[in-house]
Amino acid sequence: MTAGETQALLETIAEMLANGLETTTEPFPETDKEFADILADLRRLDPDDLEGKLVISGFVDHPYGPDRQRCMECMYYLVHRRWCDLPELAVPVEPDWWCRLWRI
Repeated sequence: MTAGETQALLETIAEMLANGLETTTEPFPETDKEFADILADLRRLDPDDLEGKLVISGFVDHPYGPDRQRCMECMYYLVHRRWCDLPELAVPVEPDWWCRLWRI
């Protein structure tokens, strides 16, 4: 994916979230099994189903929860690319966004 394509996809995601896309932020997966179940749901999607990915993973465009978690602190976040490197997602993200697949 070129830098221009990445930026366009990032803008599309930002617009979807800003326009009120309702995503599944709860329940947050507390166990490895719950985490794996969400990943399995993502794997069943068409790889190009961006909205489905955002909904299932619970994306929001702001820090989330009592600890104000953000993509920036997630182990899957690639800082210099502004990218989520979780294979089931593999999308550009802003540092202050969050999803329920957040891990430290």
